[in-house]
Amino acid sequence: MSKKLIAKPIIKEIYAQLKDELKKSIYLPNLAIILIGDDPAALFYAKNLEKKGAKIRMNVTTYKFADNIRQKDLLDEIELLNEDDSVNGIIVQKPLPVHLDESEIILKIDPNKDVDAFHPFNMGNLVLDGEGFIPSTSAAVIEILKFYDIEVSGKNVVILGRSHIVGKPLANLLLRKSKIGNATVTVCHSYTNNLPEITKRADILIAAIGKPLFVKSNMIKENAIIIDVGINQIQDAKNKSRYVGDVDFDDCLEKALLITPVPGGVGSVTTAMLLKNVVYALKRYR
Repeated sequence: MSKKLIAKPIIKEIYAQLKDELKKSIYLPNLAIILIGDDPAALFYAKNLEKKGAKIRMNVTTYKFADNIRQKDLLDEIELLNEDDSVNGIIVQKPLPVHLDESEIILKIDPNKDVDAFHPFNMGNLVLDGEGFIPSTSAAVIEILKFYDIEVSGKNVVILGRSHIVGKPLANLLLRKSKIGNATVTVCHSYTNNLPEITKRADILIAAIGKPLFVKSNMIKENAIIIDVGINQIQDAKNKSRYVGDVDFDDCLEKALLITPVPGGVGSVTTAMLLKNVVYALKRYR
């Protein structure tokens, strides 16, 4: 058995399921992407969503605005999308210009169209174990664990990172009384003392801190399962750019029981889970 928890068979299954669901639907889902400025990574991500959406008969439209757009004008644009019944999901691409208030922007999005699941209503719903949107990166981690039939109940799970995008929602999901839940969860952050001692106790280690190649083999125990959420661009010895995770994959591969690669791991599944949220919005709120 390969040690690599690769995304390809997972996303193939998800996209096939979504495509089948939409064949039976009278309506087609519509995702609105708000893109401010010309950040290359944000542009690439938007184009990728448009491409993936087209394959399952989902309309993905990118609304581009200048990076000097006023807060009020942006909120007005979001309100128009909120009021448009044909729009099922709205996401705001990051990074945002420093003059914009991200919290106010998130609050402006209709919770029923908040497919990123960043609105306080959806965050609170997740904490209370309610049904609804789940942040796509956290959902991707759960999907990987489920697809590869990885036992979570009763296991020591250590999460590196406490962001509202990954760490916090993922901790809540893993604590749920469910098949991919009932874990004993420890969330670590930049103020955590004796970090290697904690990570060495992890049956499942999830890294989401945005620090390239941070986790080394001396930080994990034998036969640990490693989920690498990080995606970082670095320069190699030949000064060529490449993407790596928060985990030193080559260093940890031999010691780990199972490990996600970067790229080809969590990131690919994250995109699929976001589109799954849009289809969910169409079915539930249309």
